Amino acid sequence: MSNKPTVLVAMSGGVDSSVVAGILKRRGYDIIGVTMQIWQESTKDPRHSGCCSLGAVEDARRVARILGIPHYVINYKEKFRETVIDYFINEYEAGRTPNPCVECNRKVKFEALLQTMHDLGCDKLATGHYARVRKTADGHHRLLRAKEGGKDQSYVLYMLGQEQLSRVMFPLGELGSKAETRQMAVEMGLPVAHKPDSQEICFVSEAGGYREFLKKERPEMFQEGEIVTSDGKKITDHAGVAGYTVGQRKGIGVTLPGARPLFVLKLEPKNNRVVVGHEEDLLATEVRLEDLVWNLGDQESARVMAKIRYNMEPAPATLFGGDEPRLVFDTPVRAVTPGQIAVAYRGQTVAAGGRIR
Repeated sequence: MSNKPTVLVAMSGGVDSSVVAGILKRRGYDIIGVTMQIWQESTKDPRHSGCCSLGAVEDARRVARILGIPHYVINYKEKFRETVIDYFINEYEAGRTPNPCVECNRKVKFEALLQTMHDLGCDKLATGHYARVRKTADGHHRLLRAKEGGKDQSYVLYMLGQEQLSRVMFPLGELGSKAETRQMAVEMGLPVAHKPDSQEICFVSEAGGYREFLKKERPEMFQEGEIVTSDGKKITDHAGVAGYTVGQRKGIGVTLPGARPLFVLKLEPKNNRVVVGHEEDLLATEVRLEDLVWNLGDQESARVMAKIRYNMEPAPATLFGGDEPRLVFDTPVRAVTPGQIAVAYRGQTVAAGGRIR
């Protein structure tokens, strides 16, 4: 046994978490690998071979065997169903567009897994996320963007608090690229070195995507209603509000001769209506927030760089806390979507984040 902390590595069966286990083993840590069994799908389709499939569990097992580390599979299906899948369905029913990865990180990976870390007598939890943690001179821990911004995942980790940040390790945050991660997997002799990244929602394997999943889970969400303009004029009918998201252009179901393209502006599930308009109607400077995580001490406002979706480049804005937290961007942003996440940065540090109202 080494004098270094014992680390619980969350092994999803993918290349990222597998390399994390290999890196820490090389550095002399005592490693225990654990895979969360959170969904029952078993598929050979690489789009759905992420952390939820039975095939991924077997991949993690093989990697642990090669690295010579103990490996456990823990059933989190009930926890995942209650905190991620039900949330996902309920948000769509409420006319919001959820981010299930954020909720999985909040309730499963960095709540249930940290408890498992304690139960197994480990000191730290390591995952394959591309982010960094730094301890400041005053003893606080800060979440930072990954060294390579194109792979940065701090956006989906904004909710981590001081206790969690003091316990987690993100070794991949210091790497230069995903290509570097894959090369390390090759050098370690790991069979997942060229395994494709999962691009879909891990628990949605239906051919029709999330809409078919929602129809199967809660068919009453798909009742016919009206698609209207912002002044209430009916354009056509829809087959269910849950099938639309703010900013959507395709699938509205109507083309007016000589008219400009229509985009979804707002969802009104109580009235069973989808409101549409032109692209400039999607622009806004103010973004109202809820469930705000604030890492700026007693400041009431701050200049930040912020984004309202994962793949958006951060843009200049002013962040306000208090009873009415909000972001005010210097220039309008497109398709502010209730239910999605807004994250603000100061330099490389995550300053705040919250759910869009």
